[in-house]
Amino acid sequence: MTTLEKAKLWLSDTFDAETRATVQNWIDTNSPELEDSFYRELEFGTGGMRGIMGVGTNRLNKYTLGQATQGLANYLHQQFPGEETEGSAKTESSQIKVAIAYDVRNNSKEFGKMCADVLTANGIKVLLFKEHRPTPELSFTVRDKKCNAGIVLTASHNPPEYNGYKVYWNDGAQIVPPNDENIIKEVYATKFEDVKFNGNDDLIEWIGEEQDDVYIDRCIAESLYQKDKIGYDNLNIVFTSIHGTTYTTIPKALAKAGFTKVDLVKEQMIPSGNFPTVESPNPEEPKALSMAVDLANITNGDIVIGCDPDGDRLGIAVRNLDGEIQLLNGNQTNMILTYYILDQWKKAGKITGKEFIGSTIVTSDCFFDVAEKFGVDCKVGLTGFKWIGKMIRDVEGKEKFICGGEESFGFMTGDFVRDKDSCGSILLACEIAAWCKANGKTMYQYMIDIYKEIGMYQEALVNVVRKGRTGAEEIAQMMVDFRENPVKELAGSKVLEVKDFQEQTCLNVITGERKVMNDIPKSNVLIYYTEDGTKVCIRPSGTEPKIKFYFSVKDKIENEADFKAKQASLEQKINEVKKDLKL
Repeated sequence: MTTLEKAKLWLSDTFDAETRATVQNWIDTNSPELEDSFYRELEFGTGGMRGIMGVGTNRLNKYTLGQATQGLANYLHQQFPGEETEGSAKTESSQIKVAIAYDVRNNSKEFGKMCADVLTANGIKVLLFKEHRPTPELSFTVRDKKCNAGIVLTASHNPPEYNGYKVYWNDGAQIVPPNDENIIKEVYATKFEDVKFNGNDDLIEWIGEEQDDVYIDRCIAESLYQKDKIGYDNLNIVFTSIHGTTYTTIPKALAKAGFTKVDLVKEQMIPSGNFPTVESPNPEEPKALSMAVDLANITNGDIVIGCDPDGDRLGIAVRNLDGEIQLLNGNQTNMILTYYILDQWKKAGKITGKEFIGSTIVTSDCFFDVAEKFGVDCKVGLTGFKWIGKMIRDVEGKEKFICGGEESFGFMTGDFVRDKDSCGSILLACEIAAWCKANGKTMYQYMIDIYKEIGMYQEALVNVVRKGRTGAEEIAQMMVDFRENPVKELAGSKVLEVKDFQEQTCLNVITGERKVMNDIPKSNVLIYYTEDGTKVCIRPSGTEPKIKFYFSVKDKIENEADFKAKQASLEQKINEVKKDLKL
């Protein structure tokens, strides 16, 4: 079916008058909007379905979200046939239940209610949050309330014109194969005219602050280790929600845990889908935390923390060796949190050899070193926390999950939440910072102490953005070129190994031997390893119009005095790698 033919389908009475008028205008004026809005259907990527809001099959709107939710409803009825809701003889425990949360983005609240209407129109009970709530609280609620599935309306840290839709299964984790593939089949088999929009409010249970308290209490119980709260009352914290959902949870959690010196960036604690004080609400970017850093310089803050709009990612900035506030990258933050947790477990005698931590293929290999030091396994999956959630489910009852993280500023402690969780992670980070201060050092110095133990790693990320249909084609061609013409040398170090997760092969460049890798699902990702331990990962984003290049280099470090020189040499090596890749 051509783009024009798909667009003309949206001129029927199935769609509202405003939608029909927009499509007709694009057709009449031969608008370029028509092509980009209809040339494809939105797909589920590593973070679910995410796209620009507007009219069309390639946009987030009432109809594409309705179609997705109808497909989900159909699949839930297939998977849980004994848990129908219709009929007076059915009990609460026999009902199919779905929890729904939404973030601060424009239209999220309306989209949330619309999804609830589609589910209730299909006889499914819905637990709907009254107001904005963080994504990890939704993950927690699915398990806590014994729901069959969950939905969250969010586009994470994307620009304001975006929104998105993520589906969680009954274990509280994002959907993975075969559920994701089967749901998509149901979605694509659903015609827009078959979507049931006329909901039944009697099947909606509204939830709010009472659920916050249950979630926060669990975060405190699972994330903190110092019973005597060493240094809690002497740590100067600056926090910003960057206009996102964590205004509802983090200040309350910090106070409840016993942290008394907390300064909030008040201008950014106001929820807004337009994110008026930042170019991008992404805590991975130093600019997003600039107002918080300015406040910390006034209040003599020890640690600065910011979250993305849906409250699953966290950015942490601490004072470096020069006393200046510096943003840690995701690998550094996760390494510090992981090392501290494992150290606490070891001191408590809780490590038996049947424990593991979770990571991803694009995350720093430093986590293998940390895991080896403490005698636990480090399991690795594809990008996205849904794969860490799958790790937990696959070995539940056999191995104990301790913590997990990925380089894109996500971390979780314990398995009570099955997604990256800023609340538990922030509480843990503040405990570490307080403990460090009480022992006469900074969190940054603690990081260097870890590097002295396991080796010093330096990472970097380059995003190459290519928008629209031509951009997608260009990204696809770049991956073809890297496969057909593999890099032979990076920064003067020979490439030893190339892992191709699309072909599920590992090539030994020296011998030419190619081994099969089938322990990780197929994904369009390439990883190069060189003689000196340099690692380069190339991956098209599953949710944004970009291709990502992840760099990791390493060296040994003997003492704190060597840190700056080593850091400079590693940064230089990364720059040489970038040049070799023509970036």
